[in-house]
Amino acid sequence: MYPYLHLGPLTLGTFGIFMWLAFLAAFFSLNADFLRRKLPADPHLVVSIIALAGLAGAKLWHLMESPTEFFAAPAGMFFSRTGFAWFGGFIAGIATLVYFARHYRIPLLTIMDACAPATAIGYAVGRIGCLVSGDGDYGQPTTLPWGMAFPNGLVPTTETCVQWGALPSCRVHPTPISEFIVGVAIFWYLWRLGEPARQAVRPRGDIVARFFILSGIARFLVEFIRINPRSILGMSNAQAASLASIVFGVVLMIVVRRRWVNLGQQRQSTA
Repeated sequence: MYPYLHLGPLTLGTFGIFMWLAFLAAFFSLNADFLRRKLPADPHLVVSIIALAGLAGAKLWHLMESPTEFFAAPAGMFFSRTGFAWFGGFIAGIATLVYFARHYRIPLLTIMDACAPATAIGYAVGRIGCLVSGDGDYGQPTTLPWGMAFPNGLVPTTETCVQWGALPSCRVHPTPISEFIVGVAIFWYLWRLGEPARQAVRPRGDIVARFFILSGIARFLVEFIRINPRSILGMSNAQAASLASIVFGVVLMIVVRRRWVNLGQQRQSTA
């Protein structure tokens, strides 16, 4: 793996490069969705502010997950190039969307529907950064054919093998690859749903509800082979957050569909 690229006097972190590519991919998706929905919002500003808020939220979530390490070396952990938790950035991003919905006077569920595919593709591309840099987002040791070793990663797999029981090859599940594939599939599915939503034949909020459900299921399942510690009922913090995401998505889908049906019945009764 290649945690850093050395270009003359410059040293660039590959994780940071792929984070930039992830935000770029999210921008193109969001820009295209704003255009087809004719939303009066600036995708440049939306993606830029969400990116900054997401990075801050991801870092804070990671620090809260490791309070002992943080208080032992607060400056080192806070300014570290590693240690970003997806759900922290996700929550910060939603809070930012609430602000933009009010600022542009766009229904919150509409702007969230538009941002759902962009979030999925951004997440997928970002996971390749985790793979290339070897930042520890991989899974448990395995002897399966697709196992990979990260001896030179930011978090070497040699440490992981010792922690989970040494294996001769020190190969682990390359979970970022699985998350990339699933993320692209979710993006494509949600993007195709956007066209009928634009034509007002799909309830507002249905797309983002599906995103909550699908992304929650994907992360919940992959956590079974991740190296994250278990804390809540035998689940990792990410699994608990994923379960909450699934429940929220199901509730949101039920609510928006009932509202959609009621509005349709009201239109028929007044026609």
